[in-house]
Amino acid sequence: MANTYGLLGYPLGHTMSPPIHKALFSLYHHDADYQVFETPPDRLSETVPGLLRLYGFNITIPYKVEIIPYLDRLDEKAQQYHSVNVVKCGAENVGYNTDVIGFTKSIDMLGASLASRVLLLGCGGVGRMMAIETAIQGGELTIAVRPSGVPLAERAAEEIHAIFPKADVRIVLIDRISGTYDLVINATPAGMYPNTDISPVGDDIVRRAEFLFDAIYNPVETKLIKLARANGVKTLGGMAMLVLQAAAAHTIWNGVSFTEADIAGITSEMEGRLMNA
Repeated sequence: MANTYGLLGYPLGHTMSPPIHKALFSLYHHDADYQVFETPPDRLSETVPGLLRLYGFNITIPYKVEIIPYLDRLDEKAQQYHSVNVVKCGAENVGYNTDVIGFTKSIDMLGASLASRVLLLGCGGVGRMMAIETAIQGGELTIAVRPSGVPLAERAAEEIHAIFPKADVRIVLIDRISGTYDLVINATPAGMYPNTDISPVGDDIVRRAEFLFDAIYNPVETKLIKLARANGVKTLGGMAMLVLQAAAAHTIWNGVSFTEADIAGITSEMEGRLMNA
């Protein structure tokens, strides 16, 4: 099934993956089928063997860890984060993590740098990765969380210090943020559809930064992004990260590359789909 690809996850009712991947395939004129494999947990073991006969597939919640025992090998980032979102099938079934690429390239597209004063809001699954990648690039990192998120933030800080003992990391409660920042990153779900009238912080925080990246892609313009733009802060939403990590999967599967204009065009197209849905 060399021309068939797919997405494993549950539930998948509102996934943007099929139109994104179909748009990417069309850019390099690859005649491929992209299917959705919505699989409840009690059917995972019977679904995976069929997926491994595809050329490749993506994985989303809740199977980014659960897929690992079915694979022969993991790439460096998938090993580091113990999380897989892309599989290339064949003589070896290899797991990759392109969420990292999607994140770091989004920051590049924004014109910002992780090697700066970074305020990270939230430190769950994706937030942990963002925290570690910021430390890898030498950022001065402040992790802001609610009291319930302190243990996760402390765990991420321990991981960072195990790799980089002198890394500059501090943890604060989200209602006690102080100082100024070059880049604010939102890794919380605050403001995600359907709760679009919520923002994790107010404009008293965002106006202290030059750049803001919000990992949320639905809605296209979160309340946080609106606050930032109103204060002259340069912003980027999560759709770019979604498209960039998908594009990285195509590089893994078929060795293709895309220009920044390609990515911007598909990002705009997918944001238009959401806004008109």
